[in-house]
Amino acid sequence: FFQGGVGTGDRSDFSFLSAGGRAGKVITDPHLPGILRGQFVYAVEVMPYSQSFTPAPHTALTEYDYMGQIGYAEFPYGGGTYTGVSITPIILRWNLTPGRHFAPWVQGAGGLIYTTHKYPPDILVPHGEPGGTSVFNFAPQFGIGFHYFIKPRRSIDFAANAVHISSASLGDRNPGVNASVQFQIGYTWWK
Repeated sequence: FFQGGVGTGDRSDFSFLSAGGRAGKVITDPHLPGILRGQFVYAVEVMPYSQSFTPAPHTALTEYDYMGQIGYAEFPYGGGTYTGVSITPIILRWNLTPGRHFAPWVQGAGGLIYTTHKYPPDILVPHGEPGGTSVFNFAPQFGIGFHYFIKPRRSIDFAANAVHISSASLGDRNPGVNASVQFQIGYTWWK
């Protein structure tokens, strides 16, 4: 699959691009009545190619509090492109009962992202270390999507995921990416 998207809010100048593979297994028989009828799937994703594009290094006017005194100053910010890998070892997906060609789903997932430099870039705080973030970040996410079957055991897959990226305070600071919206297209072989 290929995945790309953008940050939201104060990270709207971030963009993301990744590629990887997913393996999964249906773990329940169909349950629930009517349109909610479906089955749980457990899956794992590995993205050996994962990049985040952030603003090029520049200075930003920043408000800061130093020993009770509020001040404003220009501080270095940004970092350019961040490269890494990502693994999502927990994907719990509810596949709704498919029609002939169309099978929607909803999922919750949790993953880990490793980047070659501390991510995300952070503003240099007065009397502190620049970008005191971490090379390891957690990525809880929620998504919706569907499989479009082009053959009995082959589908093209489309998804939209809301992804939160945070170091959970592994670094001195935890600026994170509160939300990003990422879109995915892939191809699935079914057994």
